[in-house]
Amino acid sequence: QVQLVESGGGLVQAGGSLRLSCAASGRTFSSYDMGWFRQAPGKEREFVAHISWSGGNTFYADSVKGRFTISRDNAKNTVYLQMNSLKPEDTAVYYCAADRSPGVVGNVYEYDYWGQGTQVTVSS
Repeated sequence: QVQLVESGGGLVQAGGSLRLSCAASGRTFSSYDMGWFRQAPGKEREFVAHISWSGGNTFYADSVKGRFTISRDNAKNTVYLQMNSLKPEDTAVYYCAADRSPGVVGNVYEYDYWGQGTQVTVSS
């Protein structure tokens, strides 16, 4: 089992940057693909970014492509989400998730373990 803890959220002005971190417990972190999702009030949870277990493949939602970067450090059991050029519509609770058996990237039902989330608020 994997336990995930997100950090790094906060309040930032439009155009600013934040880096989210997701620390994982367990010795098998490096075998999991990892994803970031977000959920705004009244909306469904949506896919943001995904990274393969090795870090060699990354995928992004169109809404964040070119602004967000997902990365991982398997030695530190941590996955990151660098968010630049933030917009008010990026405001949401951000969750990281672990996928034991990668299939459909970005499908919320594909991921097996979830963190508790961290709030990101972008002011205009």
